[in-house]
Formats: sequence, structure tokens, C-alpha cells
Amino acid sequence: MIKILLPDGAVQEFGADSYGKSFIELLSSVDPKILNTVVAAKVNGAVVDLRDVPAEDCEAELVGLDTKEALHVLRHTATHIMAEAVKHLFPEAKLTIGPSTDTGFFYDFDCAPFTKENLADIEKEMKKIIKSNPRIERKTLSREEAIELMKAKNEPYKLELIDAIPEGERITIYTQDDFVDLCMGPHLLNTRLIKGFKLLSTSTAYWRADKNNASLSRIYGTAFFTKEECDAYLEHLEHIKSIDHNKIGREMELFTTVDVIGQGLPLLMPKGAKIIQTLQRWIEDLEDNEWGYVRTKTPLIAKSDLYKISGHWDHYKDGMFVLGNEETDKEVFALRPMTCPFQYYVYKNGQKSYRDLPLRYSETSTLFRNEDSGEMHGLTRVRQFTISEGHLIVRPDQMVEEFKNCLALAKHVMVTLGLQDDVTYVLAKWDPENRAKYIGEAEVWEETQEHIRQMLRELEIPFVEEVGGAAFYGPKVDINAKNVYGKEDTMITVQWDALLAEQFDMTYIDQNGEKARPYIIHRTSMGCYERTLAWLIEKYEGKLPTWLCPEQVRVLPLSEKYVDYAEKVAKELKRNGVLVGVDARSEKIGYKIRDARKARVPYMLVLGQQEEENSTVAVRSRYAGDEGVKPLSEFVSQICNEIRTKEIRKIVVTE
Repeated sequence: MIKILLPDGAVQEFGADSYGKSFIELLSSVDPKILNTVVAAKVNGAVVDLRDVPAEDCEAELVGLDTKEALHVLRHTATHIMAEAVKHLFPEAKLTIGPSTDTGFFYDFDCAPFTKENLADIEKEMKKIIKSNPRIERKTLSREEAIELMKAKNEPYKLELIDAIPEGERITIYTQDDFVDLCMGPHLLNTRLIKGFKLLSTSTAYWRADKNNASLSRIYGTAFFTKEECDAYLEHLEHIKSIDHNKIGREMELFTTVDVIGQGLPLLMPKGAKIIQTLQRWIEDLEDNEWGYVRTKTPLIAKSDLYKISGHWDHYKDGMFVLGNEETDKEVFALRPMTCPFQYYVYKNGQKSYRDLPLRYSETSTLFRNEDSGEMHGLTRVRQFTISEGHLIVRPDQMVEEFKNCLALAKHVMVTLGLQDDVTYVLAKWDPENRAKYIGEAEVWEETQEHIRQMLRELEIPFVEEVGGAAFYGPKVDINAKNVYGKEDTMITVQWDALLAEQFDMTYIDQNGEKARPYIIHRTSMGCYERTLAWLIEKYEGKLPTWLCPEQVRVLPLSEKYVDYAEKVAKELKRNGVLVGVDARSEKIGYKIRDARKARVPYMLVLGQQEEENSTVAVRSRYAGDEGVKPLSEFVSQICNEIRTKEIRKIVVTE
């Protein structure tokens, strides 16, 4: 019996006389109009093409237009339409792959880079194709037929993809007009459902995401079932572009980049450096004074010998900046991508007892990673960065408690910054199918992963699991956050390591006077300072909590007559540790206020004759607008308390 859940909630059953018919044929026999409201079927949780023939014991539900799965089908079809348009306009372009995404779609072509003008022409051609409403058909081919077809089409990348398809697996192509693409689907039955679409941008990418392969030209786009949805999404895109840290951070003169210095090497301007300094001093004092850490300072480079012991040379060399040539130089060095091997030798400087553990080493570490140029973005993905790094050397019986404490410290940091609601916890596991990537025995991996899993459940932390996300020496908890474009980055990591102590022959003397191996926790308390700054900028749209602002107060004298009083007020604020500036320009007060708002200064103090005579200040803020006239001493006390407690005041004034 074949059972299909229809859009109206009814279940339609089909007997033996319906076996061998596709979903399209089955639904048409019930009511052909159903095909106007669905785009695919779902069997055992997997979305399948309506052209598929269901199994004789199949139970399926239909995918309606108002579902996330339907959008993926629509966008997948839009990708093919875009590829057809490209082939019409640029016949020499070679097809590679073109998936749908949660926000749209992209397709990579082997051809010259596209321009904005090219995108406009491709959009026009897509509109012609959609208007003609070509029938989209699917065919199943033998391996030999698929190879011959793609040879005839002169599509070398498709031939490579066919070669990677396992023997016995179905090979399908989709056609529309004269366009043919190797594809598993599913796709729409025709193009008429695509009512709104837009090509958004173009970039470069590498074939199979490998920088050693060909450089390709990628086009990003999006598509919807209605023009209204598309317009709303494009409006949303304009908004998030306006709060991209790349835009706000440069407008606020927090950071900049320079071509002759290099991609992924941002320059922190004085204001940006002040924010990082504030974060760094807070984290260092927090770790050292409240969480029991001791601080180290280790070299930025080391010989390749160190990384060979740790395993990074074999497992991570491509991501490192190597200084020298192994074949010709007596010594080869590398800029450090992490601090752990250095801190191990701090530990090894003298025999440790079980009473000495746990030892919690922390360091404000500047690191270097050779990221691909296509991955660079503002402050979130850079080649030189600084992190709040730490390594805990612990006895095995201390591991769970210390791991929990690392998670607690990370949560405390996020709560203080107001970021705790914007994260996802991920248990990053090893991939047993990619055994060469990892060291250690399978039993150790499975045991440590289960420890972390149980720990997260005990702490009632919602989490997802990710196969293959672990480092080569241990599983970890990644605390991830999405940027304004929806891309997820790891902000904080806590990692379980039961293996590297043996690599470095790290020991302690246990209660029985015997040498024993410690365990290691690799962790960050806040993560990368640059990435956190980007996260904060986007979270608060540049209006950071007062304690983090590089300028917390701007004093605005009404005229030159009150500049001396303004300087006196500023001096008192500085004496109390407040970051303050004075706008002594001969400008109207309205202009000065607008300028301070543009600079996202949380407090403005307007000073005139009355304020000078009474030793008061007229307070304006982003939090309450006009807060009235206050004694200077009262305002100083108020803002100092706000800074000291790291209060996050709600912004109620729209600017």
C-alpha cells in the first residue's frame, strides 16, 4: 500500500494497480490541481522529486509551498535557470556545481570573473527563460551514457563528478530547453512558481574548495515564491549590510585595512585598540584573580621540531606560515598557530606532583594562520589575531569538574557582554571514516566524546553534534555565533585532550609515587579579540555598552565662553577613569550633538552659563534622551557605577 498525506490533511491510499507510477501520476489521478500547491514529497524524512516512483510500501507527505524544503527546491531550480542564462551569454563557461542554501543559491563557473554589468544581463536572460516556462524533465542515465553526454557538452567538471559517483548509484540529469545539468534534484516541474529572484554578488572560489585547484567564478542569488517575499528579503539585506561590522567599524574608525600590508591583516585604530585593551584587561584580571589562572608569555615562532612533536606539522602545516625551506635550511621555523606546545614546556620545567594539579595556564596569545584569501572578512576571519588562550593540566579525576568550570567561565563572559542568547553549542566529534586525520585509539575518542555529551546534558545546555569537527587530538565544545549574513563562526572553544601529554612526555607524580599522565583542556574564555569585537559591533550596531566604548562621554560647550568649564568637567571625569572628549569647535550645539550621535558616544554633557554657575551638567544619552540637569558629582558617580558593574542599559532613543 502507498499512502500519501495530502495538503488538506487527508491520507490517500493507492493499491497494487498504482505501483510503478510517479508521484505526479498518482496525485494527478486524485486532483491535478494539487500539483499547483506542492513541489516535492518527503519519504522517511528525505525530500524527493515528484518525478520519483514511490516504493510499494511507501508512506509519504507532500512538501507545500510554505515550507523551508520547498524554498530549497525552488532555489535549486533557480540555480539551473541562472546556469542556463550564463551558458547562453557565455558559451565558453564550464559548469561545476550549484547548490541551494538557506538564504538563496550559488553556482560556480570556470570562466572569466563576472562584473556587475554581467549580473544585470544574466538576470534579464533568466527572466526570459522563466517567462517561456520551459518544461523541466529528468532522465536516468547509465554511467556510459552520462560520460558520453558530458563529453559531447565539453563539461570536464561534470565528468569528474560522474567519476566520483559510486558504482550502482543512480545518475540523473535535468533538462530545460537546450540546457542539461548533472543533478540529483529535486526540482520544480516548471519555472512559473519562481515569482521573485535577484542575483546578489559575485566572487571567486576554488574547485572542491581546494586552493590548489582551479579558481572559479561564483554567482550568488536568491529566489522566492512571491515578489513580495523577495523584496522584503532584499530590504533585510540592505539593513544587515548597514550593520555589518566591516561598514560600522570603518565608519567609527575602529579598524582599517591596507592593500600593501596584506589581506587578513587589519590595523586597529586608536578607538578599536582601546576597546580591545578594555576587553583584554578585563579578561586577564578575571582569569587571574577570580578563576585561578597563572599567566605565561611565550614566543611567536618556533622550530618545526616543536610542531612535529605535537603533530601540527603533519596535520596542520598547510594552515601555518612556514619560515624557511626544509630541503635547504638547517633550521625551519613557523609562526605559531596556537600556544599549547609552548605552555607544555612551561609545565615540563620541573617535576609536578598530584598536589600541584590542576595547573591553569593562560596567555593573551597572538597567533597566525594562513587562511585562504576567499575566506577573509573584516575582523572575523584574519591571518593574525589575538585570543584569550588557556591550557589546564589536570589529573584525570579532575577533568570533568575543570571542563565544567571552563564552560562556566565562557558563559560568564558571554553574559557580561550580553551575547549569551546568540550562540549555539556544538559537540565537535571525530570522523572515524577519516581515520588518517586523527591520532589516538577509537576507544579514547568515543569515551571522551561521551564524557562531554553527558556533561552538557547534566548542565542542561542544548547542543548539536558535528562529525569531523574535532581537532586531530581531541573532541571539543564549540560555542558558535552567526554574523549578520548568517554565517556561523566559532567564538569560544573548550577542548578535551587525553593524547598530547604522551606526545610531549608530560607527567606528574601520583599519590603512590608513580609517574602518571595528566589530561589537558584547551580553552578560550572569550576567544579571538578581533572576532569578538566584530560580534559586538554587529550585536549592538556600533552602540556598545558604555564600559566598552572608546569614548564614553563627550562634553559639548554651548560656546567658546564655556570651554574652560568643559575642560574642568572633562578633567574630573578623566580623574575617575572615564573616557571623555571635549568638542570645543565653534559649531552650533545641534551640529555637535548630531556628530556625537554619529560617533555613537553614549553620553553628551551640554554646558552653558547655568551649568557653569551651578557646577552641573545637562545630560543627554542614547538610553533616555534628555536626562535633565544633574550635579557633576552625581553624574560622575552614576557613570562610574555603570562602567564598574558593566551594566548593559537598554537603548530607547532612536537616532
